[in-house]
Amino acid sequence: MKRNILITGGAGFIGSHVVCLLVNKYPDYHIINLDKLTYAGNLANLKDIEAKPNYTFVKADICDFENIQNLFSKYAIDGVIHLAAESHVDRSIKDPFAFAQTNVMGTLSLLQAAKLAWQNDFNTKLFYHISTDEVYGSLGNEGFFVETTPYDPHSPYSASKASSDHFVRAFHDTYGLPTLISNCSNNYGPYQFPEKLIPLFINNICNNKALPVYGKGQNVRDWLYVIDHARAIDTIFHNGKIGDTYNIGGFNEWKNIDLIKIMIKVTDRLLGRKEGESEKLITYVTDRAGHDLRYAIDSSKLKNELGWEPSLQFEEGIEKTIRWYLDNQNWLDNVTSGAYQEYYNNMYNNC
Repeated sequence: MKRNILITGGAGFIGSHVVCLLVNKYPDYHIINLDKLTYAGNLANLKDIEAKPNYTFVKADICDFENIQNLFSKYAIDGVIHLAAESHVDRSIKDPFAFAQTNVMGTLSLLQAAKLAWQNDFNTKLFYHISTDEVYGSLGNEGFFVETTPYDPHSPYSASKASSDHFVRAFHDTYGLPTLISNCSNNYGPYQFPEKLIPLFINNICNNKALPVYGKGQNVRDWLYVIDHARAIDTIFHNGKIGDTYNIGGFNEWKNIDLIKIMIKVTDRLLGRKEGESEKLITYVTDRAGHDLRYAIDSSKLKNELGWEPSLQFEEGIEKTIRWYLDNQNWLDNVTSGAYQEYYNNMYNNC
């Protein structure tokens, strides 16, 4: 079936993987990639598909409601996969207004545009909103987030994502807009902007720079390989039950300090160094305000109802990821220059 799918944030880390997957897998679909191209949006992530006949890139801001309305009309959009978001917790602590604007008002702009464009016929339409496990708050040493876990956000970032989730559900319940939501755990893999832990530390190990660890590194995260996340999004978009929520996790829990030591070991080995010698770069810094102790996702619903499960265990995925960054130093150099360096120095000047 011919479809016109709008993917927001498609030049970002997760979005670019989703765009590439759908463009290649569904040649009869027209994939419209909308991205504002802020600091984390990078069209170099999409070189492999940029000339495909079923792909169109549009530079736009999701908060520009009039422009979004025009795009729905121009391309006869019948499906939305909404990934565009401000996503870095540290940035949200410094500038919460930007997160409220993009994550809340931007989502509302898209919802309203979809409602108005589709209001005469919601059949075959779908608004799929990608969210985060951080909306659930923090876990103790036991238990898992499930789809019915009450929301308890602790940072401006997670609060803004929780708000956007509520708006999506409100549009389904109030107007009948056909919606889906998924909440995912921490992603890793190629093309991730190096303010996030894994690419940041790979880059710093390569350059013998300090490895800034919050607190004592005891915070626990569940890690999901980004290509597995893209596969899950594809599965949910095509087979999910309208109005439902699905949690996506990697079944890979790691304390930050243990994760960092594995990354050091693998990166040192691949660089021809003595394994573990870069542990001397670990520098403990003041813990992040409101830092959640543990996230852990139960993906049983997604596995049991839709048949998805991760394809890679973490040890395999992290080695593939480190190899990618080492083999793509030009990409890393391009995104770690200029404004990024200013941001890095501001965030970690106590290292």
